[in-house]
Amino acid sequence: MQRYFVAKEAITTKEVKITGDDVKHITRVMRMLPGDEIVCSDNDTRTVRCVIQSVSDAEVIAQIVESLEPNTELPIKVTVAQGLPKGDKLELVIQKGTELGAYAFLPFSAARSVVKWDQKKEKKKLERLEKIAKEAAEQSYRERIPIIHPSLSFSELQKRLPEYDRCVVAYEESAKEGEAKALYATLSRLAPGESLLVLIGPEGGFTKEEIAYLEGSGCELCGFGPRILRTETAPLYVLAAVSYHFELMR
Repeated sequence: MQRYFVAKEAITTKEVKITGDDVKHITRVMRMLPGDEIVCSDNDTRTVRCVIQSVSDAEVIAQIVESLEPNTELPIKVTVAQGLPKGDKLELVIQKGTELGAYAFLPFSAARSVVKWDQKKEKKKLERLEKIAKEAAEQSYRERIPIIHPSLSFSELQKRLPEYDRCVVAYEESAKEGEAKALYATLSRLAPGESLLVLIGPEGGFTKEEIAYLEGSGCELCGFGPRILRTETAPLYVLAAVSYHFELMR
């Protein structure tokens, strides 16, 4: 069953009003008609199953049949702070990370980042990334679309660290040394509803100075298994580990 995110005010006690690009998707791509069923979410706490009542070029009106409780969000809020990678890797991280339950994504520029965002083009980049997150959230039956934060410098990122309950850093030297307990220990200290910041460096990794600062700020340096992971693979590893720890082992 197709799922769509709508504004809170679009869901009343009896019906849902869908506007914008989703109208084209419903009418032209899916070719739905009155009588077809869809699921709508307000991107917060309400998800409903609906039956389409009327279709026009401007809007789709659907009658609410029942309220749902999908329970598809991770028990903790995981924010992926991703060192800006080359090419379209960030799009991959956001698409797959959304499917795996990430709460938010925070791109940042590290000392070894080759990619630098042009401020004039950042708005369009964020709009594209938000669209990718929305589509992935709908496909994976999420109740919420992850937040895509504007890109930060490493110094700006430093100021954000206290906002999170726990922080882990993907550090390849820890993996090379066989470190295997830090991630599990961190997850074991987290309770449902708390937040976790996952810091992933760019292709060249973090510098010694960046690692020293992060470790001194209370972040846990972690090896994500015995293998060295690419920058776009590491956040997905962590999200899968979080799901296993909090969802499959409960």
